[in-house]
Amino acid sequence: MRIIGGIFKGRHFHPGKKFKARPTTDIAKEGLFNILANRYDLSNKNILDLFSGTGSVAYEFLSRGCQSATLVENNFSHYRFIVSVLNDLHVENARVFKADVFKYVQKSSEAYQIIFADPPFDLARFSEVPDAVLNSKALATNGLFILEHPKEFDFTSHPCFKELRKYGKVNFSFFEPIEVPDATQE
Repeated sequence: MRIIGGIFKGRHFHPGKKFKARPTTDIAKEGLFNILANRYDLSNKNILDLFSGTGSVAYEFLSRGCQSATLVENNFSHYRFIVSVLNDLHVENARVFKADVFKYVQKSSEAYQIIFADPPFDLARFSEVPDAVLNSKALATNGLFILEHPKEFDFTSHPCFKELRKYGKVNFSFFEPIEVPDATQE
């Protein structure tokens, strides 16, 4: 696994052969971050990385200067790996939580401008992830939610769906919260 852009570009990390997470491919990360770099100034964005696995996507956000990153991973060995990489990078603007993602977003008191989720493709509750995020207070009202998923899932009919990008076997669905009209403005 390597970081493909930003101040940590070229840094390699090896989670080991027994590591169960499937890191996002370099081609997919490059495509995703080309889109994000052309649309957003990451320097003022708080990022939430759900189902962090290796932490690969969060490291890209941190490398590219995001304001802060929060990583949530339930597997203890994955959590330990993420902590060790962040220590090796001497990153001070990141937090890691070993927690259930569904419980974390439900209880989150912080709103993030960008939320990225890469659940295990065999997660029993995979189809519930968009609503869990979009119906929580974790996503800022003008935020962006990106879900990495296999082609077997189609979220294009979701009311918050905005676009789909495909990079080989990796699919990214982009969602934005629906703006609810303010009743006091009428």
